[in-house]
Amino acid sequence: MDMINRFPFELRALPYAQSALEPFISAHTMSFHYAKHHQAYVTKANELIKGSPYEKETMLEILKKSKEQDQAIFNNTAQIFNHDFFWKSMKPSGGGVPQGDLGKKFFDSFASYEKFKEEFASAGIGQFGSGWVWLVSDGEKLRILKTGNADNPLTYGLKPLLTLDIWEHAYYLDYQNRRADFIKVFLDHLLNWDFAASNL
Repeated sequence: MDMINRFPFELRALPYAQSALEPFISAHTMSFHYAKHHQAYVTKANELIKGSPYEKETMLEILKKSKEQDQAIFNNTAQIFNHDFFWKSMKPSGGGVPQGDLGKKFFDSFASYEKFKEEFASAGIGQFGSGWVWLVSDGEKLRILKTGNADNPLTYGLKPLLTLDIWEHAYYLDYQNRRADFIKVFLDHLLNWDFAASNL
């Protein structure tokens, strides 16, 4: 993921058509989530950063410094990163079991694929309110991390491999309050192991 990204930020193109993830995520949901919510974070972050000391810094530098210094800048900039990462964490006909180096590290870290799915789903269901579920690389092991609101693993010195957005706007039009169903289809049908491997 490009952490050298600098101000002014832009709404980056999706890696697939807005209808590409149907029937699991509808084009209707994608149009609101991407074109409205994600765009709003880009617009607000640029407004807040313009004329500030953050103008000349990379996205990673902004995230690390603004978390303690300026919550509004952190929230909006982090949500740009989180959403760009989320779109790439999915692909049409995704799911399955990771292979290669990622697969070895994966099975060294989790007892089984079913155990991974159980832990991932439990983290997503158990996150109170809005947030994200991440698969991260933490030294020699992989682990699952849940974060609230706009928070992400970068501020904890962890390497994100993939993520699932569990803010209500990510799933409510398709699943209403059934967050567990949304998590299940992500794991079974959308999860992009190729992207995760590229981040390892």
